[in-house]
Amino acid sequence: MQWKELKARLLEAGSASLSGEPAEQFIARSAAGPGAGGEGSVFFAMGSHRVKFSLDPLSPLEIVHRGNGAADLYFGGDLISGRLLEPGFHCPDQASITVTGNCMFRCRYCTVPKIRGRRKSVSEIMAMVESIRHRIHAISVTSGVQESTEEEEAYVLEVVKHLRFFNLPIGVSVYPTEMTPDRLKELGVCEVKFNLEAATPALFAVMCPDLDYDRLWQALDRSVELFGKNRVFSNVIIGLGETDEELEACIRKLTAHGVIPVLRPLNPVGELAGTPRPSAERLKKVFALHEQALAADGLDTRPARTMCTACTGCDLVPGRDE
Repeated sequence: MQWKELKARLLEAGSASLSGEPAEQFIARSAAGPGAGGEGSVFFAMGSHRVKFSLDPLSPLEIVHRGNGAADLYFGGDLISGRLLEPGFHCPDQASITVTGNCMFRCRYCTVPKIRGRRKSVSEIMAMVESIRHRIHAISVTSGVQESTEEEEAYVLEVVKHLRFFNLPIGVSVYPTEMTPDRLKELGVCEVKFNLEAATPALFAVMCPDLDYDRLWQALDRSVELFGKNRVFSNVIIGLGETDEELEACIRKLTAHGVIPVLRPLNPVGELAGTPRPSAERLKKVFALHEQALAADGLDTRPARTMCTACTGCDLVPGRDE
């Protein structure tokens, strides 16, 4: 079975139970996005490929940790041998930092507003990165919005100024103000991600009632001007109620604007708990559309150095999941 076929089936499942030898060092805890506040997650790797599973003791998939990261995945009667990857505060190979773990916005697919996390201090963030500096090649920064987008941006910029000390590529994904792309570029950030989240403006209005769809497009277009080809990204969630035709139109609009879509299978939490994850067949169909759109507009995921496209754990990524 080809990797992308297997990964589509694993992403459809989305979760796994974990047993065997103690594996705490391999469990990632998320403070942002739909995975925040859960039981944690693990990254299972086969060769250079990887997939992320939310931990769920009731999952039909089981990962048995044999020790020192060696692990077996039991899936549909098959045994797949691989290894668990040690995360850098969210994903392997990167220091993935959530600056502020709470949010004033009320996106329907997200649990962060209910968790009411806290803001990390600059010194705390620096210590976190220093503790894993020996095993990372990039830093990724995201954040909720605690008081206002302007105040949050100012704090994230202050964090980024300090993180330059490590001389590593930095990627940033936040809800933008009008000047966010310019300010991040001035600080030497190498990649940015501003998330459309939903495939259509109508779905966006339902799922993200506090956010401004047009502002996100303005930030994406300005970012392409500043950061150039293959350095600007946008998450779009698969499974919010969009049709395949609507999703394809969104993908092709993003790539036509020079933006690489990050196509994220729905994690059904928050108000969407109980909503089915997209099927493997749909994920494979979308992968083909994604691949075609990237090629048509001369975009390539392989140069990505930070954030989701470099990680590949949660998504099928053309150019990397082959």
